[in-house]
Formats: sequence, structure tokens, C-alpha cells
Amino acid sequence: MAGGKIKKEKLRKGSAGGGGNPHFQGGIPFHKSKGQHILKNPLLIDSIIQKSGIKPTDVILEIGPGTGNLTKKLLEAGKSVIAVEVDPRMVLELQRRFQGTPFSSRLKVIQGDVLKCELPYFDICVANIPYQISSPLTFKLLSHRPLFRCAVIMFQREFAMRLVAQPGDTLYCRLSVNTQLLARVSHLLKVGRNNFRPPPKVDSSVVRIEPRKTLPPVNFKEWDGLVRICFNRKNKTLGSIFRQKTVLSLLEKNYKTLQALQLSHEGSSDDTEMVLAVSALGDTLEDLSMDVDDGRDDEEMEVDDGSAKGSEFKEKVLNVLKQGDFEERRSSKLTQTDFMFLLSLFNKAGIHFS
Repeated sequence: MAGGKIKKEKLRKGSAGGGGNPHFQGGIPFHKSKGQHILKNPLLIDSIIQKSGIKPTDVILEIGPGTGNLTKKLLEAGKSVIAVEVDPRMVLELQRRFQGTPFSSRLKVIQGDVLKCELPYFDICVANIPYQISSPLTFKLLSHRPLFRCAVIMFQREFAMRLVAQPGDTLYCRLSVNTQLLARVSHLLKVGRNNFRPPPKVDSSVVRIEPRKTLPPVNFKEWDGLVRICFNRKNKTLGSIFRQKTVLSLLEKNYKTLQALQLSHEGSSDDTEMVLAVSALGDTLEDLSMDVDDGRDDEEMEVDDGSAKGSEFKEKVLNVLKQGDFEERRSSKLTQTDFMFLLSLFNKAGIHFS
């Protein structure tokens, strides 16, 4: 068998350290670079299943099933499992594991990149995912239609804490705001690195994501444009952020373009456009390097001094902040309602972010 040959070859090279090599399961070497960290603790798997609230009628989506440790428990709990796996070796191992068992007819394996696949209908997603796809996967799921009931996903600990962070928390960021606009998010479990084979370099957490049945009445491109600017220096005041030359230049360019074209920025009711816009919220969200305030003073942020030709537009922008009493506030402490109100004030003034 191919798996056995791979194992023997590794052992002959002396890099495995004998039969107890933690980087193998079923003769398959795991690739850390691909985020392959297999859950090995059966008690943890049982806890995830229990907290997922799976119903016997549920169609379950699993992403990155690996060798099937979690898959087996999902098959026992639900109606069927759709497993998306990019590694053909893991696909083969998964099919071997359940071939000839009562589970084989209830398991569908899709070989491919989950970020590029068109996902079928599912009721609930339960997965231990490669951490490098955390942001785009989260927003791909939240853009999926029809809506699923919930997703219970293993993330890197710090990414998970950003997802659930509230205004005023140290980790509150654009990821927090955009995710919570679309879903209710809660932290379920802390998971130590030794629960995996091979162990990752970081600890993990299991998070529950429940999509909101009714989406807020906002233009998502506009929303993300505003939030992106606000969290560029999240610990600076909004007055300071919106005095930056680069920000004023961008907004004035949008303003003049829209004035010339007389375009409306009302939210679209087209479902396809909505799905694309929601999915795009995660396109440039870097997992753990986003929204970093590097401590630079306002003077180093190229603040407009009022002598530029666009000073009239600058006053227009600052008047919006003053109107909503936002000038001295910081984005790190703004709520969803605050961002919605601020966006509506800007749009009423003819100022747009996309």
C-alpha cells in the first residue's frame, strides 16, 4: 500500500524517530505547512460533538477532515456528512476508513480547495480547519445561501478571541466588527496544542458562529470601507484619523466621482451582489497582523493642515463627525450601532467609502 511505502521511506531516512513518530497516522505524513494538525483526543472530540447541538436529521459540512477522527463522530450524530478535503492522500484514507461500514453511504467526500468549491446545502458546519484560511473561510460561510443553522469551528486562539471581542477589548478589531455584523459569535472551548498530532505552535479555541437570519440594512462595501479606515489606527480619535491626507484624498475622490456620475449608493437587493459583498469582507483580513496601531504620533500620520485646496471638503468631513459627537471617540470603543449611525451620517452628506 502507498501509505506503508511512504512510512518506510521516511524511517530509512532517520527523520521519523521510530514507530512512535507523532507526524504519522495510518502511514500518512502530515504537512504542517498545509495546516494538517489532526485531533487525537477522543474526549475533546466528544465535547465538540456535544456542544455542536447536532440533530439526527442534520446534513453536516466538515472542512479538512484529515484521517476521519472527527468525521466518525459526526456520522454517528447526524444524517450525513459532506467532507471537503484538498489533500488526495487524506481523501483516499478517508474513503478506506469508512468503506464497507454502515457510514459509507452517508459520507460524501469532495476533493478540492474549500475556498474555491461551490458548497452544497448543509445544516451545520463542524470543522478543525487549516488556520491559514480562517478569515476567508469565515466570510465564505457567512455568505452561503441558503443560511445554515450554525458553524462550530476550531480556530487559532488569538483569531478566535478577535472574533468574539467586544468594544473596549484589546483584540477588538475590524474582524470582530464585520463578523458580528453578520452573526452571533460565542467562545465554546479552549484547546491546548497537545490535543493535536503533530502539535501546532499555538493554542486553539472552538467558536460557535450563528448567522443572523435578517441582515442589517447596510451597503456592505460602504460598511467595510468605513470600518477599514476607522481601524487603520484604532486607538487614535476619529477626528485624528479623518484629518489624514490619504483618507481625505480618498473620500474626496469618491465624492467628486459620485457627484459627476450622480450614482446612488443605496444597498442592493440583488442576492448575488450581496453574497459577493459579504464574502469580500474577508478578502484582506489578515488573521493576526491586522489593525495594529504602531504608536506613531498624529504629526507622523500626514495630517492635513487646512491649507490644501481640499480644506472645504475636510470641513465637510469633520462636520459629520461633530454632528454625531464622534470627533473625540476611538473606533476601538465603537459598537455596531455606532458604526451604522456614523455611516448613515456620512452617506447623507454625500460622502462614500467605495
